[in-house]
Amino acid sequence: MRKFIVGIMAAALLGLLLAGCSSEPQKEAPKAETSKATEQAAEQATPEAKPEGAETKVGFIYVSPIGDAGWSYAHDLGRKAVEAMDGVTTSYVEAVPEGPDAERVITNMARKGYKVIFTTSFGYMDPTIKVAKEFPDTVFMHCSGFKKSANVGNYFGRMYQARYLSGIVAGAMTKTKKLGYVAAFPIPEVIRGINAFTLGVQSVAPDAEVRVVWSKTWYDPATEKEAAKSLLDVGCDVIAQHQDSPGPQEAAQEKGVYSVGYDTDMSAFAPKSHLTAPIWNWGPFYTHVVKSVMDGSWKSESVWPGMEEGIVDLAPYGPMVPQDVRDKVEDARRKIVSGQFKVFAGPVKDQKGEVKVPEGAVAGDEQLLGMTWFVEGVIGSTE
Repeated sequence: MRKFIVGIMAAALLGLLLAGCSSEPQKEAPKAETSKATEQAAEQATPEAKPEGAETKVGFIYVSPIGDAGWSYAHDLGRKAVEAMDGVTTSYVEAVPEGPDAERVITNMARKGYKVIFTTSFGYMDPTIKVAKEFPDTVFMHCSGFKKSANVGNYFGRMYQARYLSGIVAGAMTKTKKLGYVAAFPIPEVIRGINAFTLGVQSVAPDAEVRVVWSKTWYDPATEKEAAKSLLDVGCDVIAQHQDSPGPQEAAQEKGVYSVGYDTDMSAFAPKSHLTAPIWNWGPFYTHVVKSVMDGSWKSESVWPGMEEGIVDLAPYGPMVPQDVRDKVEDARRKIVSGQFKVFAGPVKDQKGEVKVPEGAVAGDEQLLGMTWFVEGVIGSTE
């Protein structure tokens, strides 16, 4: 999955209101928000549609700086797509720690009249639910969580599909059959991605192993880079990651081995090592949600789109990836998009050899969303 925070002054808010009432509204540049939290309670009803002609304010809360080149940067590209919509203005707060700070920032944004607020980190889930009780006319959308209420929905993407494809590339390129994975926290979202990556690796290199090191941070370039170095020191010749910075990519390039990024195309940071990356494309989803709020069709639900909707994909291949490997990946992509292939189709065993998904079965969403075990071939603990 947070330091730069800029306040919106009252005069700027007045300008937004005046612009929203003019015949040709002018958008202000997006601003960041700060706030003081309050305690709240009370139930809420589903928010009503925005009156025609009014400016719709949409806010985003990020767990890392948008300059991370990763998770928050990808979400901010989606915000820019929303900003381009007619009758919409956006704002964001970056580098907001999970916990009490998140509650303060979300509360402040809701107080300032934002109609839709996207909270984009797993640890924002409970603060989002709590704040939503006090602001029943605001729509809250929480990324990667599982809790809902009348005016709170949640969303994520089937990134495990792109993870699997990146695993095919990594498995085809390793020589030592040892691959490293720098991971943030042992939660189902991250564990699921490691497992999918490993299954992709095993599809072309059955005897390969994936070693996991936990950084216990979403964004700390120095820590992430050091974690990658520890994997390189034990012979890993491909480094993958579930981290927000390109630190692991840089470590791989310095060592002269390959890497697989995450969130966005990180090839600029390690052009000699970067094979590809599972990436996010939030723009279409964010604009869809905002439109549904504006026209009154929004409803609280859990949304989990995949490659077929274009939410997740692969970054362009590095020049070192052979054509036959690209062809293999593209064939698997077509099968995933068509529904012909499921990443977690059985048999799937855990590290102890216990069958978790029997032959002929496919892991359902409930099992995937609650995944707390590693597949065979992963070296590491889920704690």
